[in-house]
Amino acid sequence: MTRTPWCATVLTLFPEMFPGPLGLSLSGKAQADGLWAMEAVNIRDFAADRHNTVDDTPFGGGPGMVMRPDVVDRALASVEGRPGPVLYLSPRGKVFDQAMAADLAAAGGVTLLCGRYEGVDQRVLDKRGVQEVSLGDFVLSGGELAAMTVLDACLRLLPGYMGAQASLEEESFSSGLLEYPHYTRPADWDGLEVPAVLLSGHHEKIKAWRLAEAEKVTRDRRPDLWSRYRTDHGGRATV
Repeated sequence: MTRTPWCATVLTLFPEMFPGPLGLSLSGKAQADGLWAMEAVNIRDFAADRHNTVDDTPFGGGPGMVMRPDVVDRALASVEGRPGPVLYLSPRGKVFDQAMAADLAAAGGVTLLCGRYEGVDQRVLDKRGVQEVSLGDFVLSGGELAAMTVLDACLRLLPGYMGAQASLEEESFSSGLLEYPHYTRPADWDGLEVPAVLLSGHHEKIKAWRLAEAEKVTRDRRPDLWSRYRTDHGGRATV
């Protein structure tokens, strides 16, 4: 039975930026294998004047320009009905996390609206019920790089994308913790030795060590995650 590809749609003023790095490595192979498909839609194609104008000055004054609601609305209408939600990459949005990536991966696809200038007229976001999503407390020149990050996080969760499902289950955030440290050959490098427990062959001890290390690094580097983890586990932790 032929599987329907996971559908990635990106609305942007710079469609030539896509698929970019998503066309390489595992994501490029998965795209070639038909696991997912992408269309980059040029918002400028929906401008109504001969200059292909997509922006205008903000009401109330202030610096910069704002993307016009009529142009963006026509672009969104052209992709209406595609699988998954419509998201606008914005510093004001809900912070993107692993749980959201999993939801999108299961949704059959996503449509990502990439802003430029000072952003998009609020009215079209309200009319279309577009959800704003942020990668964190910083500002980018546009939504394109953020869109690539969101897509990469979703694609690697698709069934068949990665060979070892266990790798996904042990990654950072999958259990509410940051991931434990990794080691490989040589066992003694530059005077630095691999922790002895990893060479012991004792799977239960290795599992316990990895959990303790994951808890330690989360406690030290991400107190917010550590607090949530302890709450979810009834205050129990190994460190």
